[in-house]
Amino acid sequence: MPIGILAGTGLEGSGLALRLGQAGFPVVVGSRLANRAIEKAKQLTGDLAKAGFPTVISGAANSELASNSDLMLLTAPFEHAADLLKSCQSTMTPGSVLVDATVPLVFQAGRVELRELKVGSGSEYLRQFLPESCELVAAFKTIPAHVLVDIDRPLDCDLFVCSDSQQAKSRVIEIASRIPGLRPLDAGSLRQAQTLERMTALAVEINRRYKVKSARFRVIGV
Repeated sequence: MPIGILAGTGLEGSGLALRLGQAGFPVVVGSRLANRAIEKAKQLTGDLAKAGFPTVISGAANSELASNSDLMLLTAPFEHAADLLKSCQSTMTPGSVLVDATVPLVFQAGRVELRELKVGSGSEYLRQFLPESCELVAAFKTIPAHVLVDIDRPLDCDLFVCSDSQQAKSRVIEIASRIPGLRPLDAGSLRQAQTLERMTALAVEINRRYKVKSARFRVIGV
């Protein structure tokens, strides 16, 4: 099955589609409107072709994507993520894996903060909107969308992957290891998602202070 990207027509979803396409994976980008997803998929396929990669990206409505992908990435803004998952819940393939790339950031008064959630991380909050048979992985939270979408720029960073399912986590790590310039690291259980989300808030603050859009992380000594 192709890798699906729920709400994949935005900057982050497009960037992930391009990077996965570079690695040779079949990808479907999703949107609330199928026509919008199809148009975005044509654009991304053209971008890959110009860069010398023959991968064809396709588009579909989010609900259709959920029924035809056993591995999906969630790239919707966090405030819309729960409603999106609820709308796709009944069509998700049993045993599928959802990779949550969202971060519950709040921007106010010139500051960036994490939204306070009783369960801890945004990923742990979203888990309640998944079918019991669906495994949840938190990943791709700390890589800037502006870097992902620029396929001429090497990623040159680490990807932190956490989940309560070792099997699902290993699958995501294996896929991510084929993306050029990206080194996936096992970051432990899903409880660590809150740490990744705080790292994202830190990267955003660094970007603001240094007037860049590319701050990301690499672990030295591993």
